[in-house]
Amino acid sequence: MKPGKIRFIFFLFVLNFFTISLAENKITVIPLVNLENLKPSYEKEDDKNKKNLSDENINLKEKVVTPIETKEIRVNIVALDKITAKTSEIKIMLGETKKFGLLEIKALQCGNIISLTEPGHAAYIQIKDLSENKNDQVFVFNGWTFSASTTLRPLDHPVYDFWLVNCDNV
Repeated sequence: MKPGKIRFIFFLFVLNFFTISLAENKITVIPLVNLENLKPSYEKEDDKNKKNLSDENINLKEKVVTPIETKEIRVNIVALDKITAKTSEIKIMLGETKKFGLLEIKALQCGNIISLTEPGHAAYIQIKDLSENKNDQVFVFNGWTFSASTTLRPLDHPVYDFWLVNCDNV
């Protein structure tokens, strides 16, 4: 080793030794805080304002839902793109086809499920994958889907998932 490196290492050792020894002295010198004598730092409640607020009638705005005036049935579906992790609401009229990504969705039937345990909606939908040009007649999914049990996802697609939310004007 060169003498310059030895001096530098010795200097770092001495510097480290003194900082450690001085730091221990400073920590032991600081007095402890008595927690029992501390007063709370929050403000006391104002009882006058509290009574005034409770006496006043507070009017909150209510959300107004406007019903759809058409008699056509609309199927509401939530679609998930697994690659981007984004969801989209798809609203399809019966007999209409809509595209979502590389899929084409067509709703054929939709109605209420009358059940005491889990009331909900059921829809008959067909989903085609447009990316495969081999056979245009093959559906990725062709059947019923239910809103009451969202864990039943009959569509088995590597990129997309669909859930039936409800049917309007049923």
